[in-house]
Amino acid sequence: MFFVDTIEVAGLGNRSYLAGGGREAVVIDPPRDVDRVIAAAARRGVRISHVVETHVHNDYVTGGPELARLTGAVYLVPAGARVAFERTPVRDGDSTVVDADAGLALRALATPGHTPHHTSYVLEEGGAVVAVFTGGSLLIGTVGRPDLVEPRLTEDLARAQHASAHRLADELPDATAVLPTHGFGSFCSAGRAEGSATTIGKEKSANEALTRDVDTFVADLLAGLDEVPAYYAHMGPANAAGPAPVDLTPPAVADADEIAARLAAGEWVVDLRNRVAFAEGHVAGSLNFEAEGQLATYLAWLIPWGRPVTLLAESAGQLAAAQRELVRIGIDRPAAAATGEPSTWVSEGEPLAAFRRATFADLADVTAVTGRHPGDSLVVLDVRRSSERARGFIEGSVHIPVHALHGRLGEIPAGEVWVHCAGGMRAAIAASLLDAAGREVVAVDDAFTGAEKSGLTVRTA
Repeated sequence: MFFVDTIEVAGLGNRSYLAGGGREAVVIDPPRDVDRVIAAAARRGVRISHVVETHVHNDYVTGGPELARLTGAVYLVPAGARVAFERTPVRDGDSTVVDADAGLALRALATPGHTPHHTSYVLEEGGAVVAVFTGGSLLIGTVGRPDLVEPRLTEDLARAQHASAHRLADELPDATAVLPTHGFGSFCSAGRAEGSATTIGKEKSANEALTRDVDTFVADLLAGLDEVPAYYAHMGPANAAGPAPVDLTPPAVADADEIAARLAAGEWVVDLRNRVAFAEGHVAGSLNFEAEGQLATYLAWLIPWGRPVTLLAESAGQLAAAQRELVRIGIDRPAAAATGEPSTWVSEGEPLAAFRRATFADLADVTAVTGRHPGDSLVVLDVRRSSERARGFIEGSVHIPVHALHGRLGEIPAGEVWVHCAGGMRAAIAASLLDAAGREVVAVDDAFTGAEKSGLTVRTA
C-alpha cells in the first residue's frame, strides 16, 4: 500500500507532497520550513529517502537542500536546471525506487513549459501508474504560467505547456491522480484553479490545454496573463544558489522608542492584526498586512527588497506564524518585533492613529447626500489588478493596483480617499499606506459585487 499526504502552503497557494509506503517516502517540492515535512514523515513512521524538485521555483524559496541535508535523502533536480549545489540530476525517463518493499517508484517525464527544464514525476506501484506530480505543468483546469523565466521565451514555453499537457494526457491512464504544486491561489498559475482534486480523465474534458488547439490555447493564455509579483525576481536566483537554513527563533523585542526610531529611519513596521483592529487604532506610520491574509505574497510584493521589517503582533503565536510565512519567500529575519496591545507600542501619552471603515452602501449614501462624486473632491481609489478592473469599475474611480501604490502615492488627487478592492484585505493594505502618508482615508471593507447593488455606477469600458 502507498500513501500521499498533502502539505498545504496556503498563504502562497501551493502544495507539497509526502508519498511513500511502509518504510520510506519521497517529498515533492518541499517548502522552506522543512520541520513540517519532517513531522509529517514522523507521523507516518517513514524515512525520507528522496527529495524531488519539479523545477527551480519562481514563487517561493525551496526547502529541498536543507531537507536533504537533514535527512540524508537523495536530492533529485531536473538535469537542465542551472544550480550551484550538489544534487542528483534527473532526466526524462529516469526511474527511482522510493520504497522497494512497497513496490513504489518515481518515473521522470520531461514537461517543459512553466520552465524549460520542468519535470513531472509519475508514481508507480508495482509498475502500475497511480499518480503524477505535475508541479507547474498540468494544474487543475489550467497550467503553470510560461512568462516567469525570460520574456523572449514566453510564447515558446506556452507552446511547450500545450505539448506537455498532451504528453501527460496521452501517456497516463485516465484514473491517474493529478497532484500539482501550483494552482491553489499561486500567481504561478496561468488561471484560477477550481476544486482541490482531479485526474487525467477529468482534465481531458475540462482543461483548456487539452480541449483547444495549440494556437487558440497560446493566444488565450498569453492574453490572460496577470501581473507578476515583484519578489519573484529574487526567488529563482535564491533557489539556484541553494537557500540557507532558516532561523525561526523569536526576533529581538522592540519597545516603543525603538519602533519610533525604526519608522523615522524609513524602515517598515508591519502590524499583523486584523484590519478592523488596525483601523480602530495603530502606530502612526505602521502598515497593515493581516497575518490571516496573503501576508507573504503582498508584503514581499510591496516592500522594497531588503528593507528591514519590524513585526507587530497581538500574540507570540501570531508572530511565529508570520515568521514562518515570510521565510518561505526569503524575508528571513525580522529586524525586531513586539507583541501585545497597540497602546504599548507608542510612548506614554502618544495617541494612536485611526481611520474609518465603510461599505459601498456608505459610499453611495455620501455621494447622494453631499452631491460629491468620484472625480470631484471625493476620490475613489480602486487597488485591484488590471484584469479585475476590466470586468467592471466604479465610474470616475482612480486605478492604481495595490502592488504599485507605494511608488505612485503622488498620483492620487487631493481629497478624501475611499479605497476599495474586491473584498477588503487589499483595501486595508492600501488604506494603511495612505494613512502613513498623511492622507485622509476611508477603507471600503466590502465585496465589490455590492457596488452596483448599492446604486453606484459600474462600467466596463
